[in-house]
Amino acid sequence: MDNIYFLMIIALVFLAVADLIVGVSNDAVNFLNSAIGSKAISFRTIMVVASLGIAIGAIFSSGMMEVARKGIFNPNEFMFNEIMIIFMAVMITDILLLDFFNTIGMPTSTTVSIVFELLGASVAMAFLKVGAESGNYLDVFNYINTSKATEIISGILLSVVIAFSVGAIVQYISRILLTFDFRKKAKWIGALFCGIALTAITYFILIKGIKGASFVSDNFLDIIQNNTVAIVIGSLFLWFLISYVISTVLNYDVYKIIIVAGTFALALAFAGNDLVNFIGVPIAAYESFIAWSNSGLAANEFNMGILSKKVATNPTILFGAGMIMVLTLWFSKKARYVAETEINLSREGESKERFQPNFLSRTIVRAAMLISTGANTITPKPLQKKIDAKFEKPVISLSKDKTFEMPAFDIIRAAVNLMVAGVLISIATSYKLPLSTTYVTFMVAMGTSLADRAWGAESAVYRVAGVLNVIGGWFFTAFMAFTSAAVIAYLINIHVPSMFAILLLIAVFLLVRNYISHNKKSKEISAEDSLRKAESSSIQGVIEESANNISNVAKRSNKIYTNTINGLAKQDLDMLKKNKKQVTKLSAEVDDLRDHIFYFIKNLDETSVGASNFYINILGYLQDMAQSLEYLSKISHKHINNNHKKLKYNQIKEIKEIDQKLDLLLSETKEAFETRNFTKIGSILGSKQTLLDMVSQKIEKQIERTRTEESSPKNTTLYFTILLETKDFINATMNLLELYYQEHDSTVQPAKVEA
Repeated sequence: MDNIYFLMIIALVFLAVADLIVGVSNDAVNFLNSAIGSKAISFRTIMVVASLGIAIGAIFSSGMMEVARKGIFNPNEFMFNEIMIIFMAVMITDILLLDFFNTIGMPTSTTVSIVFELLGASVAMAFLKVGAESGNYLDVFNYINTSKATEIISGILLSVVIAFSVGAIVQYISRILLTFDFRKKAKWIGALFCGIALTAITYFILIKGIKGASFVSDNFLDIIQNNTVAIVIGSLFLWFLISYVISTVLNYDVYKIIIVAGTFALALAFAGNDLVNFIGVPIAAYESFIAWSNSGLAANEFNMGILSKKVATNPTILFGAGMIMVLTLWFSKKARYVAETEINLSREGESKERFQPNFLSRTIVRAAMLISTGANTITPKPLQKKIDAKFEKPVISLSKDKTFEMPAFDIIRAAVNLMVAGVLISIATSYKLPLSTTYVTFMVAMGTSLADRAWGAESAVYRVAGVLNVIGGWFFTAFMAFTSAAVIAYLINIHVPSMFAILLLIAVFLLVRNYISHNKKSKEISAEDSLRKAESSSIQGVIEESANNISNVAKRSNKIYTNTINGLAKQDLDMLKKNKKQVTKLSAEVDDLRDHIFYFIKNLDETSVGASNFYINILGYLQDMAQSLEYLSKISHKHINNNHKKLKYNQIKEIKEIDQKLDLLLSETKEAFETRNFTKIGSILGSKQTLLDMVSQKIEKQIERTRTEESSPKNTTLYFTILLETKDFINATMNLLELYYQEHDSTVQPAKVEA
């Protein structure tokens, strides 16, 4: 039985490595989103700076490891065997929970997860102990560090409101003072802003970073603590001078310095604050195992009061963990997927919205609009005009009548995000609270985007819905972490060896499955047959660029139509269900192209109006084709799903004949566009009337059958609908081909938008 604890330690080491990987994938958004969103510095520079911050922050994280040892439960109330069950339950739950959120691309809080997992597992173990001993379940409170746990949880929840409010206020003031034309301001104004930001970041690094390092003496910390005001004033003066010299003498953009320093500081904070969430429990388990092994006592006799003592973590372990985090940062695709969620929610203007509006988001937006209207009525008109002028966004001209799209947000907002998040985290750290860096950075970003008027009338309801979804995910994290850890602790306690093995295998299986599923999803997103947006400025350019789209639509339409007919013929519900997903994906991609029309037209000059008309007509026909296929797929699935009578033999035979002709049409279309042999379209168009006549004949035959033979009303309706929608599909396809045939001119060189 004693060997099982050694195996647990080995398993916890592997789980710690896996947890580091999934944890970085989740939390990279905290320190990457501002730099990536503003595009102030290159992606490579961002990664190098963040890597340095993580590596140094990992070494400084020793002091926070105590949270895993005694922050949530009272270790002297548990025996070694019970502590190991708690730690095992926590790690299995943590890795599965974080991986789930990474897979769906939602940032969640690793701090919240570890706190509630420790709470859930220790509460479950306390209940089991009390139930076996006294039976007085009120004694459970003796096992939990209720005061510290309440303080941590309250701090985490309070940080949501504070971070959002402070971020909004600071961004509003910054924008009023600097406006969107901040580079036209005097050099000293930019230097002063940079000085303030860098002072805040310096204070943040000193308080947040150095305080956790095991090799920093208490005397040095006392000096920093007792001279905080002097350090802040001195830093402000020094950074102002340095920034002013850099901007005037070297003529370098000082705002970029804020982004570099802020990214480094938040990466350092992440490693320093959140490393405990990934390796704190395994380290505490290892220390417990060593102490128990040296004691010579039985596992159920060795009291874990030793965890109450302050023990410095081996710097080598911290450095190794830091290196794993750095490698994950560079190679994790999930990290960038999670980052996209937060960047898009705070993006300036419209974008492809991931979240759908709900009743609550609509209510909040309407309430905000009423408040805004009320505030405008009591604000003097001249003052209102001055404020509005400060928020006017400049259009940056590249050439005649052409503009380029701004980054997700500008460098001022990115700087405020980094500065405010850093200050709030450092304040929390000074009170020894393991604050959720995810909560703070996310809510600061949302507050600054709201204050910056990034949520317009066309995007507010989606952005609010997104914020509510993420916040709801945090509460879901807390509930799931507590419940899952408690259940797993209970299961392990039933029979440690067998349940330990079973649960570990389940955890590995789920991790591998999620990894394969995410890779498959990523490949689908970047698959060759996904539709691409046109960027050319002439009709010939659009023809050239969109040829692959038409080829892909022809290939996918052919497959969807054939699967619909085969699904009906075989009454295969699974095939029809999968087919519905495929046609929904196609429709969504076509809709995405239509949403791009605004930006496509903006990129055109006055001489390229024909290209926009051509592009709009193409998309119209593509949408008609997709809608016909979508309706065919929907009614076919509904018919089989409701267990209606299958189509008759003659009906199936007739639509199979149509399917064969359509297969030939769409295959030839695919080949023509794939090879850019647009002259072949003429021969394809020659089959239009033959196809339409064939469908009309099938309609007449069905009318005759309906009059003379007994038939199911549902079957008749379905069959007529298939034929009519097929007719619409053929017309839309032929109209599309005709447009290309008329407009293509092989003698004209396709034009492109100049970079």
